Amino acid sequence: MSVRKLKPITPGQRFRVVNGFDAITTDKPEKSLLAPLKKSGGRNSQGKMTIRHRGGGHKRRYRVIDFKRDKHGVDATIVSIQYDPNRTAFIALVEYKDGEKRYVVAQNGMQVGQKVSSGTKAAPEIGNALPLGEIPLGTIISCIELRPGQGAVMARSAGTFAQLMAKDGKFVTIKLPSGETRMILANCLATIGAVSNSDHQLLVSGKAGRSRWLGRRPRTRPVAMNPVDHPMGGGEGRASGGHPRSKNGIPAKGFRTRSKTKDTNRYIIERRKK
Repeated sequence: MSVRKLKPITPGQRFRVVNGFDAITTDKPEKSLLAPLKKSGGRNSQGKMTIRHRGGGHKRRYRVIDFKRDKHGVDATIVSIQYDPNRTAFIALVEYKDGEKRYVVAQNGMQVGQKVSSGTKAAPEIGNALPLGEIPLGTIISCIELRPGQGAVMARSAGTFAQLMAKDGKFVTIKLPSGETRMILANCLATIGAVSNSDHQLLVSGKAGRSRWLGRRPRTRPVAMNPVDHPMGGGEGRASGGHPRSKNGIPAKGFRTRSKTKDTNRYIIERRKK
């Protein structure tokens, strides 16, 4: 993993920091694992805008990712590490002994030719998916299930990882990237290792146009709006805008929106830090 700082030959490149893409081994995706991806532009089924600041962007095709890792006991060989425009992490194309190919989220340290497997008999090595109850304490993990068979839902973006802290009966305790400590059923799957592309947070886009290529439209600062448009709008001159809050009036920066009666609260041992 590395980043490159470009020479300032244009205003857009003066502060630009790009990914070195050292880990990428091919730029040709596997055609059998591509699916069409339709853009909504932030509109719902009635054509009404329900999410602001969305629209445009480069056309993409979805890479079908195997988040469930449900082919247990069968070794797979990593064929290539690839870029995925739909996520911050890199993805790995793996081929099983029977010839089936699948995409999985790549972990740091994955190499072409490496063998990966999943299931209770898999070794706790980078890229292997095991039930949490079979993973040694203190291990760095990612791509974690919340319910058995659901597929990975936590710690999936670039550079993220969680740590297995304790085991107690049918539950294990893990510390999540947010700082939250929670219990998860021991028969949920998780992958060994941190997610790839950990330098993603160091990238600098350099110009507004790159946001447009990603499908992000310009955002007006709430403080610059009128009172009719936003709770933080209005005032004489450059008013501070008062307490930061959303367009719907929900306070930001520390206000907790999680329901106090939510059933899964009992599994959270320590809330994430503010």
